[in-house]
Amino acid sequence: MRSGVIAQKVGMTRIFTEAGEHVPVTVLRLENLQVLAHRTAEKNGYTAIQVGGGTRKPSRLTKSERGTFAKAEVEPKRKLAEFRVSPENLIEIGAEITADHFVPGQFVDVTGTTQGKGFQGAMKRWNFGGLRATHGVSVTHRSHGSTGQRQDPGKVFKGKKMAGSMGNMRVTTLNLEVADTDKDRGLVLVRGAVPGTKGGWVLVRDAVKRALPKEAPKPGSFRKREGSAAAPSEPTGAAQAEQKP
Repeated sequence: MRSGVIAQKVGMTRIFTEAGEHVPVTVLRLENLQVLAHRTAEKNGYTAIQVGGGTRKPSRLTKSERGTFAKAEVEPKRKLAEFRVSPENLIEIGAEITADHFVPGQFVDVTGTTQGKGFQGAMKRWNFGGLRATHGVSVTHRSHGSTGQRQDPGKVFKGKKMAGSMGNMRVTTLNLEVADTDKDRGLVLVRGAVPGTKGGWVLVRDAVKRALPKEAPKPGSFRKREGSAAAPSEPTGAAQAEQKP
């Protein structure tokens, strides 16, 4: 199990295949994505890494937040997240994860917050058909109608589809295909739409319902911090290519 990444949704565009077919893609950008801390089974009871992305003014940090970034010796980050990983897939603190952490053709799961629509009626929120246009229906054509039964049970069950707040929910879209990556600009192009607005932050992980491609780098693709000691074992994947002179 590899680490995921924090990315910022830039927007949507399209790319063309060799056959001339256009593919709609969402552009996700990795900005200064670095490893901040490790969570180990001996100390924390589970294995994970904490990563941070984006930039933030030091004056906006609390004292505890400043201590977190000072301990990792990295610049303040705007967004933080933890990803469960296998013990052999831990990435050293301070390393910067790059866009080629994912390979074209693999599938990923993307988690984000959907666009908020405010208070909406049952027709817009749940796709209800509304009431009849005539035969006694007056003024209430777009209402959701009856919500309960008679005296027994005499209540409205929890979870009943009614008017209410729509959107602004944490949603995970499964099995989105990675169309392409751009390591130099830190871009990951994902086929289809992902939840959230332009400029919103999302979490991208390897798909849990699809097999990881053999060419995917392990423990990941990253740049080591300048001046860091060499790894005790031979690195694999893209991390190996980064260390060649």
